[in-house]
Amino acid sequence: MYSLSHYWQRLSPALKLTIAYLSILMLISLFFSIVLYNLAANQLESSLRRQYVKLTPGSTIVVPRGPNPVQVAEEVENARQNLLLELIYFNAIILALSGAISYLLARQTVKPIQDALEAQSRFTADASHELRTPLAAMQTEIEIALRANKISTSEARELLQSNLEEVIKLRNLSDGLLRLARADSDGKNLTTSKINLNLAVKEAIKRVAVAAKNKKIIITNEVKKVSVYAEKDSLIELIVILLDNSIKYSQKKAEVKITYSTSPNHIKLSIADSGPGIAKKDLEHIFERFYRADNSRTKKSGSGYGLGLSIAAKIAQLHGGSIGVKSAIGKGSVFTVVLPKNNS
Repeated sequence: MYSLSHYWQRLSPALKLTIAYLSILMLISLFFSIVLYNLAANQLESSLRRQYVKLTPGSTIVVPRGPNPVQVAEEVENARQNLLLELIYFNAIILALSGAISYLLARQTVKPIQDALEAQSRFTADASHELRTPLAAMQTEIEIALRANKISTSEARELLQSNLEEVIKLRNLSDGLLRLARADSDGKNLTTSKINLNLAVKEAIKRVAVAAKNKKIIITNEVKKVSVYAEKDSLIELIVILLDNSIKYSQKKAEVKITYSTSPNHIKLSIADSGPGIAKKDLEHIFERFYRADNSRTKKSGSGYGLGLSIAAKIAQLHGGSIGVKSAIGKGSVFTVVLPKNNS
């Protein structure tokens, strides 16, 4: 036989919260019902007794004018029972309505918590997997080298070079994780100011200039002098991530174009490339942490960990904006960041 605690543990968080809500509501309802019952019953009894008796003028003698006291007692008892039934029906209705409402509220309350816990668990599992891969590669290479009776200088250099590449991967991964953590914590105290978007774009272009030069990619900046409210360093980092992403997946001697458009309250910054594009099934997932689309876009460059776009999305969110993408296989991609034009 299972204990009550066993069945309680098997209930979903939403049901547990619903039961807690109902318990509180019913305790309050029962308390006021009991108080109301006693007050109403006493008032009703007094009213009935006044209907059957009268005071003789000039005296304090009570003179019966109707049915006898037994009938009065029966009337009072019937009235009490009717009142009790009405209160029971009333509490049953409250129980049904509050149960439905409490369950809906409980689900809405628990859902963000469950989503956060699931995301945290998924993030931990993905991070562990990504960390394990380069470590396993390093361990395998070192074990093979140790089993060999002799190892030449060239073989040792090759081993060290390979291990160095894995160390760089680990450093890049740890840097990405730290940037995500910093974005999560800094967002609570993000200080925005009016900055020139064109200058932020120019600074971001400088930071990716080497990568663009290595692939002979031309970056065209069509952004004019326009102001946005943002935290300067974070905004530059967001643009750098998108530019680096476009450069990484573009063909050599391609063009990456930066454009913008304005509305009364927002500014849209778009970065377009002529890369292999992203499959439709992957578009809704590319901003998730550690997600890497399984197509030619990622096969051409497997050095990433799927953190850059999630960091960019987080930065845009912290600024009260958003980020989206339009893409198709063989037609390139256009990433668009929407930022507030005013400080609100």
